[in-house]
Amino acid sequence: MSEVQTLMDMGFPRERVEYALQVTSNKGVEPAMEWLLAHVDDPIPSRQNAGDSGVPPTNAEDSSAGAASSSTSGGGAGETSTDSPVAKSLKCDDCGKVLKDHTEVEYHAAKTGHSNFSESTEEKKALTEEEKKAQLALIEEKLKQKRIEREEREKTEALQREKNRIKSGKDMTEAKRRMEELEMKKIVEQRKREKDEEKAARDRVRAQIEADKAARKAREQKELGKTEPSPSVSSTTVSAPPAAVKSPPRDYTETRIQVRLQDGSTLQETFNVKEQLSAVRVFIQMKTGIESPFSLMTTFPRKLFAEDDYEKPLEVLGLVPSAVITMTKTTA
Repeated sequence: MSEVQTLMDMGFPRERVEYALQVTSNKGVEPAMEWLLAHVDDPIPSRQNAGDSGVPPTNAEDSSAGAASSSTSGGGAGETSTDSPVAKSLKCDDCGKVLKDHTEVEYHAAKTGHSNFSESTEEKKALTEEEKKAQLALIEEKLKQKRIEREEREKTEALQREKNRIKSGKDMTEAKRRMEELEMKKIVEQRKREKDEEKAARDRVRAQIEADKAARKAREQKELGKTEPSPSVSSTTVSAPPAAVKSPPRDYTETRIQVRLQDGSTLQETFNVKEQLSAVRVFIQMKTGIESPFSLMTTFPRKLFAEDDYEKPLEVLGLVPSAVITMTKTTA
């Protein structure tokens, strides 16, 4: 609501409200209201220009026209327009309220819906000190009530904004948690698939080895059945023991990695030997929540892994069947 409308709702005419705001340099409702109460009976420049009579020019013209009409159509000789009464105010024929000028008439009509008005010789009395104080108290009460309503509205809006902020924070936290769970689930499923594939490959290799052993054994037995003992060999001769067969190196499929963190604690996990060193770094980040960059190294033998090492399998880096890796800060 504009300042003009606020003051008009308090009962002040628009013309005086606009002049009061102009005089107080548009500093707000309260300074303009104080000026209006202090200058209730003072005329405004537009009234002075109209003749300082306090009656709108249209009223004076209507009075003159009425007086002229009476003099021309009068019932006796010697009557003049000087005896005609002068209109000093306007009166609402619907409720009898005396109004000072057309501005008050327009405001009264807009507020009450009354439409019947006439000129009156009764002069609108100025407000007494008691009436001024009563009107001022009423206006202050209205302003106080509006201020209380505004503060309550602002408090409610602030509370609603805080609720929305808290709800938004909870939603964001929940969404982040769900994303982390999905990411962890994907990693676990990927690792499970890789383990299943490694197990299937291991089973195929074992089956092939067993088949090769069975075929070799059958071949040896067949060759042994065809071979006859040599008569030139003495029965007392002790046959030499067969040469020891050297077992082939064991084919590892998994390796156990122990990680020493910077705070002294340790993590331990089993990885497939085909997995890259970057899988170990992802495992550390998932377990510790560390997002800052870090490096990995071995102590015996001492080796600091370079960036290209993280793309190599663990078996190529010699981290099989077990290894101890130390977490260090990334050097600049």
